[in-house]
Amino acid sequence: MLAFLESRRSAATATLREPGPSEAGLRRFLAIAARVPDHGALTPWRFIVVRGEARNTLSRHMIDALASAPPEDRLLAEQKIKKVFTIAPVIVIVVSRIVAGDIPAVEQTLSAGAACMNLVTAAGAAGFGANWITGWAAYHPVAHAALQIGPEESVAGIILLGTTDSTQPDRARPDLDTIVSYWNPDMN
Repeated sequence: MLAFLESRRSAATATLREPGPSEAGLRRFLAIAARVPDHGALTPWRFIVVRGEARNTLSRHMIDALASAPPEDRLLAEQKIKKVFTIAPVIVIVVSRIVAGDIPAVEQTLSAGAACMNLVTAAGAAGFGANWITGWAAYHPVAHAALQIGPEESVAGIILLGTTDSTQPDRARPDLDTIVSYWNPDMN
């Protein structure tokens, strides 16, 4: 497992293709995604799965919802929407929702982010390509309406899942000596 984590890479979106995970495999990945730190056991996230023909339908619905946008904005948005919602065989939208109470909102938001990472890691460990994205569909009110995301919710991530034969070159990683420090009471 450590060797897998040391070499984990996001799959390039354009390389994701069929087959995606089976329904049983996806349920397993979602169960793993739900096993994240969750102070207060609030479950401050939920999952929206989009697969099969639903990908094209959602893409068309979002594009139609952009009818009032300026033409240049609409064209760019259409291209991005088609790429995001039709290229990967399975899309999981992780929706973050803050539960009112004693648990700080930041902890709940981080829990949703951890669910995204667990999902990406589970899919990768099973041999699938995965990519965690955001962008227009994660933030725009038109997209939220199409996805039935409530006003008290936000998109933590759009997780694209599929098969990839492409190995992405590793990117530069942070130098641990520049990001790690050890607290010492004598430093004050």
